[in-house]
Amino acid sequence: IEPRVLLERRLAPDMFPLTRQVQIACDFAKGSVARLAGQEVPKWTDDEASFADLKARIDKTIAFIGAVPIANIAAAPGRSISVTMRGENKTFDAPPYLPQMALPNFWFHVTTAYAILRHAGVELGKRDFIGPV
Repeated sequence: IEPRVLLERRLAPDMFPLTRQVQIACDFAKGSVARLAGQEVPKWTDDEASFADLKARIDKTIAFIGAVPIANIAAAPGRSISVTMRGENKTFDAPPYLPQMALPNFWFHVTTAYAILRHAGVELGKRDFIGPV
């Protein structure tokens, strides 16, 4: 499969393509950590057009998360977290935000990206998804 075709692949007509699934997974990862740390969520352009671009976005996300001081996140339980989704403002106490909002959304988009790749015939398995046990 041509890389450009694979990047635009989706599981159903009304679902986002692979590129957008990766972008959103990164957005949930960086946004969740920033919100829990009481920091401004970095805004990144969604202009990735290749697998190298997507890998760079993932690397940038990991670097951002790694740079957030743990002490800032440790102070999260006393915070309220507000997010706007589909034009609607939602507010969460910090402790339930992670398991009820952030993690399910992150894993949904990661799983969907994995499913798109598998459905397209990319040789991936459970170990590629989960990593070493």
